[in-house]
Amino acid sequence: MKKIAVLFAGLIVALSVVPGLSLAADATAPVREIIDDTKKNWASDVSDWIDIFEESRLVRLYSKDFGDKYRAAAKNPAADEDGISPFDYDVIVNGQDACPLQDLSIESGQPANGTTEVTVKFKAATCMEGAPNKDAFTTVRFEVIEEAGKPVIDDIMIQGEEGQGPISLKEAMVQIANGE
Repeated sequence: MKKIAVLFAGLIVALSVVPGLSLAADATAPVREIIDDTKKNWASDVSDWIDIFEESRLVRLYSKDFGDKYRAAAKNPAADEDGISPFDYDVIVNGQDACPLQDLSIESGQPANGTTEVTVKFKAATCMEGAPNKDAFTTVRFEVIEEAGKPVIDDIMIQGEEGQGPISLKEAMVQIANGE
């Protein structure tokens, strides 16, 4: 029995140091960081806006392809006047206004074809009296891949208008970069 325990412990150590045999990285890690910062941005006591697409985050939390598309979109003269983002809204809450995020959940799906979908749900309008969507959930899907041995966000799928499917942020950035 003792030999089996020693062999099992040795197998665990071997798997942890052999490249390609380690356990899959946590696909929710980059998403959690972005959501934590978005949550801080919409907290009632926020002082400084946290740019979730700031260059050091682009290279650390997002795929190379996503970062390249973001930089191309940011060069378009149609970028927001503040010079911070090619978007004129918060892409996570899918709007220009929001309340402190409520009832937040983050769930990771099973990896498929090299991508893990991480779904985030929250209420963003609970403080907006009289708003028809006050208690509605916003759903954001993050497509997370492994790049250079770590999980990174490759796309963000935001809710479209009523009756419209989700919108790929990468596709939107390509359109912005092309002046569409």
